[in-house]
This record gives sequence, structure tokens and C-alpha cells, in this order.
Amino acid sequence: MSASVKRAMAITAKLNRLTFNDADEVRALFSELIGRKVDDSFLLIPPFYATGGADTRIGRNVFINQNCTFYDLGGLDIADDVMIGPNVSLITSGHPVEPSRRRDFTIAKPIVIERNVWIAAGAIIIGGVTVGENSVVAAGAVVTKDVPPNTLVGGNPAKVIRAIAE
Repeated sequence: MSASVKRAMAITAKLNRLTFNDADEVRALFSELIGRKVDDSFLLIPPFYATGGADTRIGRNVFINQNCTFYDLGGLDIADDVMIGPNVSLITSGHPVEPSRRRDFTIAKPIVIERNVWIAAGAIIIGGVTVGENSVVAAGAVVTKDVPPNTLVGGNPAKVIRAIAE
């Protein structure tokens, strides 16, 4: 795991020297990070932080705003047409709660972001969560449970605010 983190940090350090105008170079470095080519419609605004990359899958027409953090040890699937606001954290891993076991191992669970989701500024999504198609995660929300399709969620912990009409 430490080799993966070092590799990701080296790639993201290069990526974070780029600007919005360097979209082709950002796509190339992000593709290197995740080990597969991203679509030409992919757009990421640096800076960006990651602890892996190999367990991240990205669809077409995905937008990632600046200062996002992806911890993908548990697997991170982002479908087509997803928009991710600034300062969003997608964290698939953590540690045991018990103090005596906290440093023993890492717990990792996948995050799935389905098609056409918008994750607003400063939201945090925890491992084991699926965000359903067409949903919106409100700014600052902490998502610890699955989000149904076509739903607006917000708060800490995030709760359903209302359905979203198609």
C-alpha cells in the first residue's frame, strides 16, 4: 500500500503544477494515475489529491472541481455525466474504532457514484455508499448511507431532503 501511495503522490504532485488551461496534460496524468485512459470529455481542475488511483474508474463527461481528495483503496466508481464540486472528499477507507486496534489495519469499502450525480462543494462521502442516479449531494453534506436515485440529500449525517423530478 505504501508504494501505491508514493506513486499517487508523485503523479498528483506533477498534476498539481498544472492549470485549468492544461486540460490535455491533466487528462494524461490522471489516466496514468488510474491506469486507464480517461475520455476526452473528462475535466479536472487542479489541485487534486489521491492515495492510489488503480481502484478508480471514471466515466465520460465527468467534471472534478479543484481541491478534491479521492482515497480509492476500497474502489471508487464514478459513472458518466457526474459533477463533483470543489473540496469534495471521497474516502473509501478508515480504521477500527477501538483504540487498541486502530493502527492494526485499514478497513476499505467501495463508493459508487451513479450517472448524472452532482456532488456539491465540501461534501464528504464515506466508503460503502452508493449515490443513486440523478441525485444531488448538498454542499457540506457527510454521506454515510446510500442515496436513493433522484434524491437531494444534505446535512451531517446526510438525510433525504426531497425527491428530484426528472
